Order: sequence, then structure tokens, then C-alpha cells
Amino acid sequence: MSLPFSASADRNKTAIGDALTDVLNSVTTVLEIGSGTGQHAVYLAERFPNLQWQPTDRSENLTAIQQYIEASPCSNILPPIEIDVADKVSLNRQYDLAYSANTAHIMSLAEVKAMFELVSASLHTGASFALYGPFSYGGKHTSDGNRNFNEMLQQQAAHMGIRDKAELDTIALDAGLDFIDDKAMPSNNRILLWRR
Repeated sequence: MSLPFSASADRNKTAIGDALTDVLNSVTTVLEIGSGTGQHAVYLAERFPNLQWQPTDRSENLTAIQQYIEASPCSNILPPIEIDVADKVSLNRQYDLAYSANTAHIMSLAEVKAMFELVSASLHTGASFALYGPFSYGGKHTSDGNRNFNEMLQQQAAHMGIRDKAELDTIALDAGLDFIDDKAMPSNNRILLWRR
């Protein structure tokens, strides 16, 4: 049986691990929002064995995530939890770090707000949220590629689109999260970090 495969997740996993090395070495429990195929969960859990990784996603993606976990030698990945942020769920646990990759631009703005609220409620005080993806600044895209990508997203569905950092900072602040860092990544992506 072949595992589901995301080329973009495979391309960016090493750079994400490199950028978050200090953070991931200093925590033990990680909540991932929108695990997709599960490739990041498996790669980062294998690379950072100190972590207990909690993948989550909507119901249609849980089988793929579980397949990746079962194919991995890791014992530090928990079974995936079904979470659709639109349902405004809550978790009965708090984590040292929340992580999400390439989710904010495919969610509606209401879902992005719900994600930040869920993350904030699920983090220990002083814990961080790392969000990876393309972002705009002051309403301007950082590259022609991102501008074209944004147009493609909005043609696909009106609710999708690259989010502006200032708007995310406001959403984060409303959810009880303070901005702490902005890391440049390959292919005009970034990692934004907020702290509860």
C-alpha cells in the first residue's frame, strides 16, 4: 500500500525542522493543527525524539495520518484527533507548543480566528504557536509567486487567500497571544511565532 504523499510537505519539512530546532528541543508536547498527510508529524517526531506529537485534522485526513504513523518506527506520535476548527472544539489538555503548516490560507477568516482561539486555550502560559506558510505584509505580497498563488486560491474558493501578518497579529492578540518572532523560509514562506 502506497502512502499519500504531499510534495510540498516533503520539500519544506527539513527547513522547518532547522528553523524550529531551538524551539522543538526545548518542549515535550506539541499540538499540530491540520496534519494533512502526516508527513510533518512523522518527520519532526523522528528528528526530535524528545517530543510527544499530537496530530489533528478533519475526519477525511485521519486515515492517511494514521498510515504514516504506522509506517514509522516512532513511538512518540499519538493517534490523530479529529478537529475541524470551524466546529470550535476544545481539548482537555494543554501543550508546550502548537504548530500548523500551510493552513491559514486555505481556511476562511472565521476558521483562522477559531484556530487561534483553540490554540490559545490549548497552550500552557508561556507556550508558543508556530504558523508556517506564505504571508503578506502591509497588504502587499512578498513575491510575484505569492501574488499568483493568492489569485489561484481565490479563484478556487472565495474564502481562501494569503493572510496579512498585521491581521494575524490582531487575531492572535484577541486570542491572548503576543507576537514574538518572524523567520524567513525558502520559497517566500515564513514561520510566525506567538506566545500565550
